[in-house]
Amino acid sequence: MTAPRTIALDCMGGDHGPEVVLPGAALSLVRHPALDFILCGSEARIAPLLDPLPALKARSRIVASEIVVQMSDKPSQALRRGKGSSMWLALEAVKSGEAHVAVSAGNTGALMAMAKLILRPMADIERPAIAALWPTVESECIVLDVGANIGASARQLADFALMGAAMARALFHVERPTVGLLNVGVEEIKGDEEVKQAHAWLKETTDLPLDYRGFVEGHQIGQGVVDVVVVEGFAGNIALKTAEGTARQVGQYLKAAMQRSLASRIGAFLARDGFRVLKQKMDPRRVNGGTFLGLNGIAIKSHGGTDNIGFASAVDLGYEMAESGLIARLAGDLEAFHHKIGEAASQ
Repeated sequence: MTAPRTIALDCMGGDHGPEVVLPGAALSLVRHPALDFILCGSEARIAPLLDPLPALKARSRIVASEIVVQMSDKPSQALRRGKGSSMWLALEAVKSGEAHVAVSAGNTGALMAMAKLILRPMADIERPAIAALWPTVESECIVLDVGANIGASARQLADFALMGAAMARALFHVERPTVGLLNVGVEEIKGDEEVKQAHAWLKETTDLPLDYRGFVEGHQIGQGVVDVVVVEGFAGNIALKTAEGTARQVGQYLKAAMQRSLASRIGAFLARDGFRVLKQKMDPRRVNGGTFLGLNGIAIKSHGGTDNIGFASAVDLGYEMAESGLIARLAGDLEAFHHKIGEAASQ
């Protein structure tokens, strides 16, 4: 029997607040009946929305807060004014052990700042990263960092590789996930010095639970050539948003092309099942949710503008992370890798 898992929700985060968060949680509960929820936010807004969702109401309790971190708040402002906010309380529930995961659609910078303060980075982790699921021709891969950091040292990139591999083992159920470093070319002479050094270290990881495949280029991400793609956060965020925009652009092109003439409309009708599959494959809501890796606890960032279907995907991801034993696995991998680096440096 599946063990119960508790997820703390920042009900006030995002563009739509509890009006999207609660229906999204209800959808995830249908898929994962063992879930319990801690609902953090305005009781006056949350309670009425639970009445049409009796199954969710029966598995939830409200932790009231009238303090909301705004989407426009800078991380420093959120830390000064956000103690006791719905976002803060969701993360505190993970720290105290009341919840296994916190999920928020709120301000990304504020969430990362609060998560680092409340949950604290794991031992020897200099910078946590945000890992995102990325649709590929085969299935999905993991890309990190997609926005938590601007720039990254060689050691941080290597840590990201181990974090991503641990997440891949949890989600994809493979013992040695394949890992690649995103670069401007696959040749060993290309890339800056930090990327080259991380590449050199990762080539020596034959005794760790990942299969390092070297450099990959941007066009290879969607081909699914590796399970995990490692990149610093500035380029990773640009790549993610470019891919999302390209998917929407292709969708608009197809829609316009299929409406151009009577013959194309008839063709579209005949191919409607294929187009339905394509739409589902390209739907960003299906892979909504970025995992904050490198902390002593699990926090999931949902897209702020998503709907209930997208938010349910973020909750689903949180459930899978909780089920995986991710934190313990990752701690062991990082300890072994840092020990290896330390030995190499002393020789």
